[in-house]
Amino acid sequence: MKLNTLGLVAAICALAACQDTGGDTAMPTVGSDSNLMAFEGAKAGQAEMGIQSLGYELIRTEGLTAYWFNRSTGACAEIVTSDGRYSSVKMLPSGDC
Repeated sequence: MKLNTLGLVAAICALAACQDTGGDTAMPTVGSDSNLMAFEGAKAGQAEMGIQSLGYELIRTEGLTAYWFNRSTGACAEIVTSDGRYSSVKMLPSGDC
């Protein structure tokens, strides 16, 4: 079966975990600006850009644990990386970041 160009683009976008928001910036289809728990199990290197595009910034790291904070929403996430994947993602009170 032959895929048309639009179908191929849609398939690539779905595989890349992005959605068309009508603008120049693609937003991940998982997570939100107030909750990153959907990123648990994701490959760390690929998911980092998605977390940043949701408005989070890396605040600090402690070994394999990273703390991400979204200044717009006050959301704080603790993300533990193991074997190149996010093995644990917990949302914490903003004061913990």
